[in-house]
Amino acid sequence: MEHLVEFNRDLLLELRDMAADYDVPLEELAFDRLCSALEAEGEIEASDRSSYRGSASGKTLRIDGYGGDPRETEGVLSLIASELFEDGQPVPINAAEAKKIFGHLINFVTSARRSEFRSTLPIKSAEFGVATMIAETWASIAKIKLILVTNGVYSARTDAVLAGTIADVPVTYNIWDLTRLHRLETSGSKEKIVVKFADEFGGALPALPASGEDATFRSYLAIISGKQLAKIYDKWGARLLESNIRSFIQARRKTVNEGIRDTIKGEPEMFFSYNNGLSATADAIETEVDGAGVRILWARNLQIVNGGQTTASLHAALKPNPENLDRVHVQIKLTVVPAENSEQVVPNISKYANSQNKVSAADFFSNHPFHMRIEGYSRRVYAPAAQGGNRQTKWFYERARGQYQVERAKLGNPDRKRFDAEQPKGQLFAKTDLAKAELSFQMKPETVSKGAQKNFAAFASDIGESWSTSDKRYDEIWFKRLVAKVIIFRTLERSVPRQAWYPGGYRANIVTYGIAKLIHDIDSVDKVLDLDRVWNEQSVPESMLQCFLNACEAAATAITSPETGIRNVTEWAKKQACWASVMRSEPAYGEKLEEIFIDPEDAKASVREGRRDEGLVSGIEAQAKVVELGGAFWDRLRKWNTSSRAFSLKSDGILKACSQLERRLPSERQCVIAVEILNSAREEGYVDDRENPRIRISAGSRAH
Repeated sequence: MEHLVEFNRDLLLELRDMAADYDVPLEELAFDRLCSALEAEGEIEASDRSSYRGSASGKTLRIDGYGGDPRETEGVLSLIASELFEDGQPVPINAAEAKKIFGHLINFVTSARRSEFRSTLPIKSAEFGVATMIAETWASIAKIKLILVTNGVYSARTDAVLAGTIADVPVTYNIWDLTRLHRLETSGSKEKIVVKFADEFGGALPALPASGEDATFRSYLAIISGKQLAKIYDKWGARLLESNIRSFIQARRKTVNEGIRDTIKGEPEMFFSYNNGLSATADAIETEVDGAGVRILWARNLQIVNGGQTTASLHAALKPNPENLDRVHVQIKLTVVPAENSEQVVPNISKYANSQNKVSAADFFSNHPFHMRIEGYSRRVYAPAAQGGNRQTKWFYERARGQYQVERAKLGNPDRKRFDAEQPKGQLFAKTDLAKAELSFQMKPETVSKGAQKNFAAFASDIGESWSTSDKRYDEIWFKRLVAKVIIFRTLERSVPRQAWYPGGYRANIVTYGIAKLIHDIDSVDKVLDLDRVWNEQSVPESMLQCFLNACEAAATAITSPETGIRNVTEWAKKQACWASVMRSEPAYGEKLEEIFIDPEDAKASVREGRRDEGLVSGIEAQAKVVELGGAFWDRLRKWNTSSRAFSLKSDGILKACSQLERRLPSERQCVIAVEILNSAREEGYVDDRENPRIRISAGSRAH
């Protein structure tokens, strides 16, 4: 319980600091903060804020947000209640209290279907938008998910429990409490799904062992019926799909494959012959032996790593063709991979299982070289001291969920204080933060507005393709400019709600559109934003901030004035037409605009200078660096080289010579090569935690 108390206090402290800094209500920040975990887990595809408390027909109504348009989420309407308790001690929630909250959500759904209720809501309000969406999409809604996310503690685990129906539409409820959120954020692993084939889904799976007794990981060939698989997916949805396969499907969004659909309808008994089947992994399984082989009774943390389209298409047939699914059978290649090996093994299984799909998102795992390189820069590149300070810090990139907490927890109190000072939590950013900032600056605000996971899927697809063409551009200068973009994004998140023109909502949409608008306008005069200045100052200059706020004001007007016939502002912000409307706007930048941009050639010159500074050293400088780092450092690098097989025998010999420099100083030529080896290793993600901090002293940035 002590760990929950500490986690809760840290969470509340974080939210209170943000509320004071951002001038945003604590409840709104809590919704964003808690729902981000649900998005990452695949529980919801987006988390759109829509807070409403009211009454109708003598019943209490409530909603805090929803999980995207059902037309974009396979017919699932997800409604969210967010409950924040401000006590330092975790507050227990009992079943009666949870049932009451879910009842208020149900009341909102039933009222939203009535035009007389909708007519009482302000037309431009978020609640009017979501109520109208429910009414207009009701015919396409196949399931309603009621979700309570809270920092309270619920006594039992409640995960996708069937709670009845609303007008014949099945309703499930789910509680994500402090215990589940803590487990997600501190373990760095997914919420464990336990699929009980025998007890809950019609029967155990017949299987054959497909690996020898000496195999590192057990493998099985199993058969599952189409109805079983569809019902399993109906319960857990995208959480059943390995996160990168979820990204893969989102990047190519066309849920129902026509060939699969036609086979289910016309030749269900031929499905097994026509379909390639699934590849899946599990942490653990339980089997029993029968005369024909084995039967799989249950699987823990079942994850589909190939076959997401097949699974989603079978689920889509559950309602119109349930009888045909009994005649459909699907092959599963199941590998049992313990949790401690998953990060190394599962990406390879998915990579090779999906080799026929030329979509980079499917191979964009947390250990992809891009993430490893960005992580490497974030662990060794010091940011200049912020204005008024004298301490250099680092921006901590969390390529895998929970890294920051895990690394911090390893340290004793003195080292933890040093860690917090050098890598403050306010300078932590994750993959989804990177993607939001980068795609905003790439002028894709409608994509960013679709939610963290869909946006990351688009980002992964783009950057994966770019990386495969050439990875040279993703250097230290790129990293610094990325951090500058994150600084701008977060500064606007704090500044926009303080403006007199702020409409009181849609903050996230306004920020991404405002950034995209200013970049678009600067690009139209063949200039680029001076991001190097933001990095050097670790803040947004006043003239630049004012220009961004002017762009955000214009964006806010366009976002809250949707085209005729569109009544949901949040959904309007996800459309290309909204971006077109913002592009047509004309913010009054004034003379400040000329103060914040530079010529593209000047920006390219900075890149060239940075690369020379990073990669070219003289023989004497190289010798000095080799001696400064010490023999033990080069020996550690050599051992990493041995395990990764990254370099040649010649390189290994040079590293060996450097590791023995106490006996004999390597030549200048050897030291130059050794530094080049080190730079290459760092680009591949090599990090030495015991390396002395690298602090570069310069005469200041080049004037633009």
